Amino acid sequence: MRTITPSQYRRALLALAGAHIAIIAASNYLVQLPIELLGVHTTWGAFSFPFIFLATDLTVRTFGQAAARRIILVAMGPALIVSYVFGVLFQQGAFQGLESLAAANAFVGRIAAASFLAYVLGQLLDIHVFERLRRAARWWVAPAVSTVFGNAADTLAFFGLAFHRSPDPFMAANWPEIALVDYASKIAISLLLFVPAYGLLLTWLQRRVLGADGRVVLKDQPA
Repeated sequence: MRTITPSQYRRALLALAGAHIAIIAASNYLVQLPIELLGVHTTWGAFSFPFIFLATDLTVRTFGQAAARRIILVAMGPALIVSYVFGVLFQQGAFQGLESLAAANAFVGRIAAASFLAYVLGQLLDIHVFERLRRAARWWVAPAVSTVFGNAADTLAFFGLAFHRSPDPFMAANWPEIALVDYASKIAISLLLFVPAYGLLLTWLQRRVLGADGRVVLKDQPA
């Protein structure tokens, strides 16, 4: 266990919130770029968004679930704005020019709003499940199970809200298939890459920074 000052705690949470905002903005841009894998449709966003669950699970393990919820509260407003701006400027993967920001874009706005709601729902569920399983005998149980449930909630909410009866004919016609493949891709990537990465990072933090229990406690406060 490591004791830190309140200022160090605030800086750590702000850095993690900034990471969330960057991942959300990148994912909202990449989700507009469909690709085909093994004959099925998905998007590049499936390869970027799992980073959020890795960051959230490490936050719950290290700082506790209250800190993880604070990060969501800090990140969700700026993430909505940044997502919209990036989505308008680079709609369909092509730079649209700064003048594109002058007019309201309902399509990108809908994606940003769907991302906002899906992010909050998915992350809160991930935090809840992870905290329930955090003390499991095997370290991988909590991140693996919470990722499965959190990604399911996030993916269903996002694609349903963003693309059901969308003005984009391709996404309107194919979003259920894309959502299913996107979810399967996220789970495969998370279980094969991000859960092992979580284990490596947790081991490094415990050895070099946090101690065996992997927790951070504010100075002058009880553990």
